[in-house]
Amino acid sequence: MADFISHSKEETIEFAKRYAKTLKPCDVVLLDGDMGAGKTVFAKGVALGLGIEEEVTSPTYAYMNDYDGRLFHYDCYRIDSAEHAESLGLVDYFDMGGVCLIEWSQNIAPLLPKDCKRVVIKKISENEREISY
Repeated sequence: MADFISHSKEETIEFAKRYAKTLKPCDVVLLDGDMGAGKTVFAKGVALGLGIEEEVTSPTYAYMNDYDGRLFHYDCYRIDSAEHAESLGLVDYFDMGGVCLIEWSQNIAPLLPKDCKRVVIKKISENEREISY
C-alpha cells in the first residue's frame, strides 16, 4: 500500500479525483476509517474524478446512493448482517458497471467480491489525514 498525507479537505478531494482515474467499471473500493475520518469527503473527490456533478452526501439512512449508474456509494454502518444487505439488494450493484465505494464494509464482508481495492483514511489532526491505498 502507498500513503498520501492530506492537509485539508480540498487536498483529499483532489487526491481522490486523481485516484478515480485509476478505477475501472465494476471496481469495488472499501473505504476504511473511523467516524469523521473523511470517507465521504474522499467519495466526493472520486465522484468529481468520474465526472459526476451531483452533490455527494453520506448515504447513512439510504444505505446506498446511486449517481447515474457510474458510482454507487454505500454506507453499511447500520447493516447488521449479510442477510440484511442481501435483502436490500445491495450486492446487485457490484456488477452493474459502476464503481462501488463501500463505507463500513466489514458489516457485509461475506458478500464482497474477492478482488476489492482498499483505501484506509486515518485522522492525524483536525485537518490532516493519512490516506493508504
